[in-house]
Amino acid sequence: MLDNRDYTLIIDKSGSMATLDQKGGRSRWVAAQESTFALASKCEQLDPDGITVYLFSGKFKRYENVTSSKVAQLFQENDPSGTTDLASVLKHATDNYFERKAAGQNQPNGETILVVTDGEPDDRKAVMRVIIEASRRMERDEELAISFIQVGTDQQATRFLKVLDDDLQGAGAKFDICDTITMEDMEDVSLSEVLLNAIND
Repeated sequence: MLDNRDYTLIIDKSGSMATLDQKGGRSRWVAAQESTFALASKCEQLDPDGITVYLFSGKFKRYENVTSSKVAQLFQENDPSGTTDLASVLKHATDNYFERKAAGQNQPNGETILVVTDGEPDDRKAVMRVIIEASRRMERDEELAISFIQVGTDQQATRFLKVLDDDLQGAGAKFDICDTITMEDMEDVSLSEVLLNAIND
């Protein structure tokens, strides 16, 4: 299931990502860089072209074919600042998947989108709408999976991400395509398991 699949990583670079609340006094930004490197290394074995990476705050930038060796450079070129406009970047990523699918340019097993974020998005409802709309364009459950990986310990963010994980089908989503995991959870679980859970949720 993990092979022949595209992987897109969306990384929050809002101002709060500079917060130092990780183990060993590291910032959320440093923790995100480490998990991005691990994700890119793993995904390269599955998708040798590298992964697509978005960095977002109030605006977003898209980078194609990112391999693990390019991750450090992306983090050097960007600093945490601004707001958390998650809806726009998520819409761009899901629309891009369906455009490639329509053109026959996607991988046969679909796509996994991993979102590394630390706080609540600026507009919760807009984020929920984007995910529900994407689910309605899907033909089969496993083709698109969105996994939210929470960095930091913002309780409101945790609650919102749990809503995405558990309540979207009740709000009109065609499939349950969201999965949420905290950085603490990730310490006990291998990355492959995180990716598989995202698909099989």
